[in-house]
Amino acid sequence: MRSVRAALAVGAAAVVAAAGLLATGSAGAAEPVSNPGFESGTAGWTCTAGTGTDTQARSGARALAGTPTSTTAECAQTVPVQAGAAYTLTAWVRGAYVFLGASGTAGGDVSTWTPGTGSAYAQLTVRFTAGSGPVRIRVHGWYGQGTYHADDVSLSGPGGGPAPTVPPTASPTPPPTTAPPTTPPPTTPPPTTTPPGNGTLPAHTLTGYWHNFVNGSVALRLRDVPRTYDVVAVSFAEATGTPGAVRFAVDPGLASALGGYTDADLAADVAALHARGATVILSVGGELGRVAVTDAASASAFATSVRAAMDRFGFDGVDIDLENGLNATYMAQALRQLRSAVGARLIITMAPQTIDMQSPGGSYFALALSIKDILTTVHTQFYNSGTMLGCDGRVYAQGTVDFLTALACIQLENGLRPDQVSLGLPASPRAAGGGYVAPSVVNQALTCLAQGTGCGSFRPPRTYPGLRGAMTWSVNWDQVQGYAFADAVAGQLDRLP
Repeated sequence: MRSVRAALAVGAAAVVAAAGLLATGSAGAAEPVSNPGFESGTAGWTCTAGTGTDTQARSGARALAGTPTSTTAECAQTVPVQAGAAYTLTAWVRGAYVFLGASGTAGGDVSTWTPGTGSAYAQLTVRFTAGSGPVRIRVHGWYGQGTYHADDVSLSGPGGGPAPTVPPTASPTPPPTTAPPTTPPPTTPPPTTTPPGNGTLPAHTLTGYWHNFVNGSVALRLRDVPRTYDVVAVSFAEATGTPGAVRFAVDPGLASALGGYTDADLAADVAALHARGATVILSVGGELGRVAVTDAASASAFATSVRAAMDRFGFDGVDIDLENGLNATYMAQALRQLRSAVGARLIITMAPQTIDMQSPGGSYFALALSIKDILTTVHTQFYNSGTMLGCDGRVYAQGTVDFLTALACIQLENGLRPDQVSLGLPASPRAAGGGYVAPSVVNQALTCLAQGTGCGSFRPPRTYPGLRGAMTWSVNWDQVQGYAFADAVAGQLDRLP
């Protein structure tokens, strides 16, 4: 579940010679990528549904055209490389959200992406050090983001050809031709790259809330949150006297319970979690929160104050946990203003109550859909709910696997991408008024949604292998249980495709 980073290219010809292993020749030899310009259709590539070729090429006569729907419309191929050598993978792409990556490298999977190139082709570049075997290179789009094109894929290094260096040119404009038949989907898992514009997260994440207050659970320093948690939501930022504005500081009661814990200590702990690869966000509101963003002025105040807290403590983003109503129009305006100020690294999550996500017409659901292009994850609280309708129109009782899968299905079938959907559960029976389920039931629901196995009486209409993961209230309550929730669920998330 840890995010991976590309290994920097550090090899040289002398290192290659010392390795004593010859892959496909010396630098400058024939291109190891088969059919790099897709002039022979998708021959040489293993492609999922939604892929083909058309005449909107950067060079030559044809280019890959992929239209992601229930898959990411990926084409991949395995190429030989020389162990320990440095390589540069490039491709020319255009369209919305195009990814280029490689797996089997010495540093783990590597990838890069572009959020959109308009009508012109742009070059993507990935550098890596080869591992002990061949690498699998891939190019793909993202769910529901429209057709993308890719052309002139090249792998430079021992056995690779030189990467293109000419500037991007406007693509030809002939109308597309009918795509040739696509090859069957591969049996390998779907790509683990993260959707663009939302920071860097693993494919599947475990999120936990950390208490900036003292209650019946355990008081914890932030740095003591276990490594099993990928995302930590610091709760909560509170309203000020200025409409829309929030403030955050270490709670005096917590500081006392910990024998002295300052804002500076918290900022240092955020940095410590960053150093081990975790993401830390600031949660706004909570059960008692009264943050009101209801006009342009309060939207601006919200964005400005959250940005100030991010700068002060090093938070990676914001979590919207407003359980007393919100204005979808102006909260969307506030979040877009924050995104404009922070940039594509901003993480935006939400923690609506179950009833808030029963219909796309509800304010929380409407907010999620209106910022879908910059939204990271919705962690719905599948507890304290009683009975609710599932996506099949039937009534389900909380505390069951059917409740989790049938209600998550509403979001998955009504506009949110699978990577934007996460299951929120209490970590212990004491953490919520109702709806607690054993971690094994959480794992059963995750498996049902992602792989179609282990379901109860409700079976989703399709599988969602890109499902983001799970959230728990809270890290502190999980500690009371000996971290039984995190240990069990993190292991299951690691096993998902």
